[in-house]
Amino acid sequence: MDIPILTPQLHQHKTSVGESYLRFQLNENTPAVLLMKYVQEVLIISNGRITPIPNMPECILGLFNRRNRIFWAIDLASMLTSQPVDASSQQYHVMIIRVGEIPLSLIVREIKGTIRLVSDLQPLEEGTATIQPYLQGYIWQHQEKLLVLNAEAIVHSPSLYNY
Repeated sequence: MDIPILTPQLHQHKTSVGESYLRFQLNENTPAVLLMKYVQEVLIISNGRITPIPNMPECILGLFNRRNRIFWAIDLASMLTSQPVDASSQQYHVMIIRVGEIPLSLIVREIKGTIRLVSDLQPLEEGTATIQPYLQGYIWQHQEKLLVLNAEAIVHSPSLYNY
């Protein structure tokens, strides 16, 4: 089942409309965004559609088939923060991204929709050692700190290839 992507109305500067991002909850307390140019599709799938593969890193939940293509199902929160997605969930929120020729499906807690951001990217802070290689920085949006993730760093993560 596909979910619709919603675009909230945001106050924007007249000189710039900003870039489009997919907004989602990485885990319960961590909102994040990813540039839409990397996002191919957003959907919700049943957890039963994922076939577990033995001897894989914890963040790789398994494989699933979408439109006659096989995708790795990556628990993004587990990969970035070591806090896995709720295993008791009956369905997963999935975003399929593509960087160059590499497609990857990322499972997140909840997909919130798309937004356009014109705010300046803030530098990374100390204390985010595990997630820092995957961040471009953060943006303040309506009193909320949104992590700006780097799709290229996620797709090329050593944790997906060194097992």
